[in-house]
Amino acid sequence: MKRWLAAIAILFVAAFGALYAIGWLLAKPVQMRVGNAPPELNAQPVSFASDSGATVHGWWCPVANSGVAVLLLPGVRANRLSMVGRARFLRGAGYSVLLIDFQATGETKGDHITFGWKESCDVIAAVDFINRNEPSQRVAIIGSSLGGAAALLAASRLKVDGLVLEAVYPTIEIATRNRMENYLGAFGRILTPLVLKQLRLRLGVSASQLRPIDRIAEVQCPVLIISGEKDANTRPADTRMLFERARSPKELWLVPNAGHVDLHQAGPGVYEMRVLEFLAQMTESARK
Repeated sequence: MKRWLAAIAILFVAAFGALYAIGWLLAKPVQMRVGNAPPELNAQPVSFASDSGATVHGWWCPVANSGVAVLLLPGVRANRLSMVGRARFLRGAGYSVLLIDFQATGETKGDHITFGWKESCDVIAAVDFINRNEPSQRVAIIGSSLGGAAALLAASRLKVDGLVLEAVYPTIEIATRNRMENYLGAFGRILTPLVLKQLRLRLGVSASQLRPIDRIAEVQCPVLIISGEKDANTRPADTRMLFERARSPKELWLVPNAGHVDLHQAGPGVYEMRVLEFLAQMTESARK
């Protein structure tokens, strides 16, 4: 009996340690030197203060008389380099573009990734930067995963003309549960609450504060919501939940055969066509 109890205790400690390590890995900063922008972007390195406590670094790629600037927001643990492909085709289509590194990623310093909470302050600071530099331009946002979640968590303070959300989690509970189930099956669902309890201790934010689905109705501009049909992290049902809560005008696009991947890389031709159509409609709607 003592041996059995000792074995159970060891398993419990090992499981707790593994869950703690998972939480640490997901939230730890992912900083790196990004380097120079691709020459074709004709980018200007920029930095500006954010209420997240960070000085946000990025590339500003203005186009004369473009009329619209697009803010590109990367996914979790990614930086502005992941958005270069989108910047290329948008700039080629005549749009000004701002690419940024969220706090705790790329060249922007920070203590922890916060799954959209502090990053929402970076979104507001980036939109303010565009408005200061091009006050007459309309502003659109393309946010991938965490980037889209950060935009939604900032919705009550955000004034933009169009919003593209890619693979955005509706709640942090659903996002965590999906990933735990993907790796550990039904046992992962049981362990999900233990992972979520680390949020308050590690990041100073609760799961109730990481619910983009509760903020999407505050968005008062056209919204394009995108996800992969085979995305196991942000599942089609999760994406439909967001879509149902959004105000009109809104569009839903489930990308065939795509998982939780860079949706631009998954099908650049059709992706670019859909996004450019959305931006054109957004501009026409704003004129009316």
